[in-house]
Amino acid sequence: MKKLLSSILALALLAGCSTTGETEDKTITVGVSPQPHGMILEAVRDEIEAKGYKLVIEEFSDYVMPNVGLSEGSLDANYFQHVPYLEDYNANNGTDLVSAGAIHYEPFAIYAGKDHAVNTNLTVDDIPEKAIIGIPNDGSNEARALALLEAIGLIKIDKEAGLLATKNDIIENPKNVEILELEAKVLPAQLSELDYAVINGNYALGANIGNLACVFEDVNSIGLQTYANVIAVRKGEENSEKTKVLIEALTSEKAVQYIKDTFGDAVVSVVGK
Repeated sequence: MKKLLSSILALALLAGCSTTGETEDKTITVGVSPQPHGMILEAVRDEIEAKGYKLVIEEFSDYVMPNVGLSEGSLDANYFQHVPYLEDYNANNGTDLVSAGAIHYEPFAIYAGKDHAVNTNLTVDDIPEKAIIGIPNDGSNEARALALLEAIGLIKIDKEAGLLATKNDIIENPKNVEILELEAKVLPAQLSELDYAVINGNYALGANIGNLACVFEDVNSIGLQTYANVIAVRKGEENSEKTKVLIEALTSEKAVQYIKDTFGDAVVSVVGK
């Protein structure tokens, strides 16, 4: 009888372990920026859960902790960054995170600050001498912001600096504007203290400052191919079942339509581009 009870107990414990393992295996935990990433992912929750997975969305207010969570294993994937930022993060942190696929593109824009009128045809002539212009201070996003300022003729960047250019790589600045490097997430709150600022799309959406946008990046430029936001995973998990389910849902017809209807020109799906 004791042997029988021991066998039953052992089987019960094994069954419990198996059930727990299956439950964990069927949970997809994704780290996101709230807007638009979290909203887009929430919009396709039904498609993910229809395939037998439980979706857990964890929101982050910065660009560091989602990669920390992914590299340490508390997240299965994250959705907030583009490949140049991801590669820069890996180089600076000794991590090995990779893109599993591009989902959407958020054009950077120059936003009007202080008492400047919003001018959707903003040119270099409209920007005053010694204007103070805020830009993101993180790796590739700083280079991207500087490229937009260069595109309107305000500055010129040393070509050799490439996608990691900083304000130190400015070789021409005829209006003597001051480039102020700030953490990306604080730029919307600081806009009233600046003449202009180049702001990441997700932070602009979160701060509801779309009405202050003057000049957007050209969607048909290198930006769409270079700066599309991706699903990032640990190396070796690009083709896992969980990753495939995420990519399929976020590139589905439902996702594409949701992005178009909800965000207009501020967020562009890469599907069909």
